[in-house]
Amino acid sequence: MAPKTVVRTVYRLPRTAPTREAMLDALDTDLLDSFGATVHLPETLGVPAVYITCGMEQSEAPWCASMARTTGIAVTERVRRTAALLLLALDSTVYAIGCDQGYRLIPDHLKDKRFGLSFAIRQMDPEMIRGAVSRSLGQARTDISLVPGGAPVPLLGIRDHSRVVGSLGGFLDGVPLTHSRYKRGKAVSAHGGCGLRIALGIEPKDLLSDLRTITRICREDSPHPELEFIDHIAPVDDPVVLAALEADLDERLGHPADGQISVAVPTEHHAAFTEATTYLTRINSTEARGSDAFDLDYVLGRARLAPPGGRLAALRAGKVTLARERLAGPADTLAVTSALTWLETGLVRGTRRFFLADGAWYEAGAAYVEECRATVAGLFSPTPAISLPAWNKGESEYLYNNRVADDRPGWLCLDTETVANPLRPRDQLEICDLLMPDGTLVLVKRASGSGPLSHLFGQARVAVEVLQESGETAARFRAKVERLSGGKRLLPEGFTPRHVILAMLLKGRETLTPESVFGFSQITIAQTAKALRARGVTVEVIGIPEGGATSDLPASEEDERVVAR
Repeated sequence: MAPKTVVRTVYRLPRTAPTREAMLDALDTDLLDSFGATVHLPETLGVPAVYITCGMEQSEAPWCASMARTTGIAVTERVRRTAALLLLALDSTVYAIGCDQGYRLIPDHLKDKRFGLSFAIRQMDPEMIRGAVSRSLGQARTDISLVPGGAPVPLLGIRDHSRVVGSLGGFLDGVPLTHSRYKRGKAVSAHGGCGLRIALGIEPKDLLSDLRTITRICREDSPHPELEFIDHIAPVDDPVVLAALEADLDERLGHPADGQISVAVPTEHHAAFTEATTYLTRINSTEARGSDAFDLDYVLGRARLAPPGGRLAALRAGKVTLARERLAGPADTLAVTSALTWLETGLVRGTRRFFLADGAWYEAGAAYVEECRATVAGLFSPTPAISLPAWNKGESEYLYNNRVADDRPGWLCLDTETVANPLRPRDQLEICDLLMPDGTLVLVKRASGSGPLSHLFGQARVAVEVLQESGETAARFRAKVERLSGGKRLLPEGFTPRHVILAMLLKGRETLTPESVFGFSQITIAQTAKALRARGVTVEVIGIPEGGATSDLPASEEDERVVAR
């Protein structure tokens, strides 16, 4: 049976008009001529379309000459690569689909840099992420995380207010595409960055249907709550700010290199970077200069030769070609990039900090508050895992926790029950206040300010870390649980918590909401949740209602009486 779909990479070209003439005009005709490309005008799609095909041949593979010298045996092998590119206008939007080397025929400046990523954060299952490419602003470093079988997004370590995610790969969450219709029950994978690599229908009607579905999702659907943080750091789009930043950078480029501009691998081309052994750089010149690595000093030197106001434009128009061994022909080319996409630098304007990465400007810190608020909001479930009884006035924390445990089968109160600190055995650590039957740790606190809450969040983080990292501490905790429960609770060897509940009663807050958490505590709780998620532990926050007075004794005297028992 003939396949119904094929995996392709599709790009969106938002600055190209939806006509055949505009699509042809947008392409690099000199490049097409050098490849001997053939232009076709397909009619079967029923929409304006341009189809380009070509072969990239060279009479001798680049390794032939060097291996002949090494072995004394002269062998000549030909090299041939192919390229195909389909441009089609669908409902006023132009899409490009490349086959083999076809992606090289699409001018980089035409692509919507976040098209594939925009789809991914709306449809990818956040529990089954297979890979991500990201970079931290100001560090000139690209990080690649790969988990072939899929993993929850926190385990990839990409959730950071100063990190730009460039691409995301994983399994889709029930997308109504051709592949899903013909292969029901089989997981659909995709990879989204600048382009979207996904299984698309082969028949014209199926292909157009798939593209329309993708378009609708990107336009109408909201990002998945667990992935929306990726959209918090977006390129600066204010034209006034952009003009000022580019003027400042153009001025900086006119001075000798002082270390403020560094080199970083373009996110879209990290695969080519790992394979390339030759770099051909052409800036303000008709000839390219070859080197065995990206030459930052040469690039900055060429930029300084341009007149003021034209230096940045020279870098943007300049080309860096990555190739295998030596450039014997077009078949050896791995990628052609703008010289500007290799540079990273930071600029300060007033109190705001900006960074150039991948040829785009980002503002550092602008997303920090939004990221914290979104993280805190995500800790409050509309359907909490548990509900706790009212905390009566005058009732101590110890008495409250014991009352909760006594009223719930299988719960164990561990308030004031400690284990030795693995770093300083004389010091003691309290792991949790309550232990649920499923191993969930519950930490309880009544607070009138951020101080006690900071202690609560720190306790949660330390508890998880010592149970995961110190086998001796974990063993002592299991033994204590067994002893205090009278042998009824036996935690498995190697036990570590998978879920932590922070239960809080805040003074002056009738109900606990993300907004009612003290300002400083919003930051610390967000940091705690992020750190625990990276360890595979989910965090949930619940409120404790306040009850009436039940005791004539001060809380401190009650504590002493209960502990004395």
